[in-house]
Parts: sequence; C-alpha cells; structure tokens
Amino acid sequence: MKPANSVLSGLGTTVFEVMSRLAIEHGAINLGQGFPDEDGPEDVRRAAARAAIAGPNQYPPMMGLPALREALAAHARRFYGLDYDPAREILVTTGATEALAACLFGLIEPGDEAVVFEPLYDSYLPILRRAGAVTRLVRLEPPDWRLPREALAAAFGPRTKLVLLNSPMNPAAKVFDADELALIAGHVRAHDAVAVCDEVYEHLVFDGRRHHPLATLPGMRERCLRIGSAGKIFSLTGWKVGWVEGPSALLAPVAKAHQFLVFTTPPNLQAAVAFGLAKDDAYFAGLEGALAAKRDRLAAGLARAGLGVLETRGTYFVSADIRPLGFNGDDVAFCREITTEAGVAAVPLSAFYDGVALDHFVRFCFCKRDAVLDEAADRLARHFGAGKA
Repeated sequence: MKPANSVLSGLGTTVFEVMSRLAIEHGAINLGQGFPDEDGPEDVRRAAARAAIAGPNQYPPMMGLPALREALAAHARRFYGLDYDPAREILVTTGATEALAACLFGLIEPGDEAVVFEPLYDSYLPILRRAGAVTRLVRLEPPDWRLPREALAAAFGPRTKLVLLNSPMNPAAKVFDADELALIAGHVRAHDAVAVCDEVYEHLVFDGRRHHPLATLPGMRERCLRIGSAGKIFSLTGWKVGWVEGPSALLAPVAKAHQFLVFTTPPNLQAAVAFGLAKDDAYFAGLEGALAAKRDRLAAGLARAGLGVLETRGTYFVSADIRPLGFNGDDVAFCREITTEAGVAAVPLSAFYDGVALDHFVRFCFCKRDAVLDEAADRLARHFGAGKA
C-alpha cells in the first residue's frame, strides 16, 4: 500500500491531548488545555437555543449569516476603527483553527516562504507545511520574549509570501508593542508580503494594555487578514465559531478553501455570537478584569510552590521556570511528574518549538474556577515541600 501524506502521517498526538488523557487517568486538575471550566454568558447561550428552536437550521450562507458579518464589522469599527464591508470582507469559519487552515491553503503556493514566531501554537507548522510553505522561524526567548530584530530581518527574503503573527501570543502571553508591530509591518511592506494575524485573544489583554491589530498600521489594512474567535471572547470554546476579516482580494481565495473544508457553521451559534458582540463595554472590561484576577491568583500560588513565574500580559496562560525547584529533569518529565504524582497537569513549553528548544519552562492555564486554581497551587506546594499554598 502506498504511504499516506508524509507531513500529516509523521505527526504525533498533540501534547494537549496527551496531557489531558494523563490528567484523566490520574484524576489530576487539568491546567494544561486552554479552555474555561465554566460556560460563558447565559444570555448568549439562550440566544443560541432560541435560534435553534425558531430555525431555520439548514445551510446558512457560505460566507456566514449576514447578521453575524454585520456584527463583526461593527465590532472591528468599535474597538479598532477598522472598516470592513460585511458582504465582501468578512468570512465566518468553524473556529479559528479552520480559519487558519483556510487562510494558509488559500494563500500559499508550494515553495512560498512563511515567517513564523516561536514559541507557536501547535497547528501552525503542520498546516503551513501541508500547504507547501517553507517556514522561516524567528525565535523569541523568555523571560521578556523580546522580538529579535536581526533574526526577523534575516527571515524575510525574495520568496517571502506571508508572516503569521499571533498577538496576544500563545503560549508566551506576550502582547506585541507598537515598535515591534511597526518593525514587522515594515518588513511585510518591503517584501510585498501579506500577514495572517491570529488575534483570538484580542480581548484578553491585561494591566491597562490594549490590543492593536497589525491591520491598523499604515499601509497594512490591504495586506492583513485578521482571525478572531467567539470561543475566546465568550468562553464557549466548544462552539467553534471563528472569522476572518480582510480585503476582498485576499479573502476571496480563503473563502474558496473554506467552502471545501467545512462550507459553513451552525446558524444558531452564528446568531448567538452576533447577539453577544453587541454587548456593552462593561462585558468586555469585566472579562479582562476577571481573568487578570485569576492570573494573579494562580501566579501567586505557583510562586509559593517555588516556581519562577513569568509575566503574563495577555491570553489564558502563565508560564513558569522549573529550575528554582531544583527539579532533576526536563519540562516533559516535570509535567508527567506533577500530573501523576502531584495531581496537576500542565504543558511543557518545548512542545511549542520546532526542534531544539528550551526545556525548563511549563505553561499553566488559569481560566478556571478560583477553587480549582487554589487546589492546584496547594497540591504543587505539598508535592514540592513548600507547605500549604
């Protein structure tokens, strides 16, 4: 029998699934996989239920329900001053990962080069490589995750087709600042490239910071596709409702890829997301404030347990250095030990790098109930002899 596709058949099971299975097997608190342990706003969920009962429940338009595309256009204007035509410049997708796949399959030709930043979400490289891209990796290092200017410049060249930018950044919890965005934009313009911007954590930015889309910079609106996620905005990750916003010339081939991947997304969920996007500013501020408090709660608990906690500027995640504990092993061994022996699951940060990586940092997810975060910190403190956290 002839072999399957070499890119996909060579992949292992995602680390999130591996650690989640291990957590279930050992009854561990799962702070590895990035999803909240409570459902999002009841009024949004009720809107989905009403829409399912009222119908129709047949195929909605391939580009998405007009009501949701109009709500997304209003959202982009409201928060960023970006104007998109809801009929031609907004596409609704079945989650942000499908949006990424549609963007990359729609834009990449085999042999094109793509600039990507490490550490990175684990779907990026498989999708890029299956699309035929040659990846040029730019590595950011803890603890400050500063953008390396020389390495960035070296990654761009005559074959550069696009840059894939994730800000706020999973797993580094970094929010790219104005100078870094300007530097990236300058290279994109100079090399006549485009940017696919994974902005799913756009409303999870802390300590008075603001998310600034790359598309808002001079000359970048026509070169950027913005990806968003209702799952992150409304803590409804199982709904898998995402979107892509950008100029029609870039969006057209993305929509063609989308039509052959999933074609469309459940209409009642789209209607409910449209309802939710009209929420007042208090909702979005409350989301940020509640998650910042959870971040601080878990970070304090991890520090009491003896880990070196890194700064978290956005996202659901806090990373920690295991070296202060004197642990005799790498980040993978550490995550296995705390899952099986302490009853707390985390994810090794090395899983977010391609090839040789730092092996002494781990990522914890803090979008959990306060009692869960406290118990996880207590378990780690007891395991490492730090007493009750």
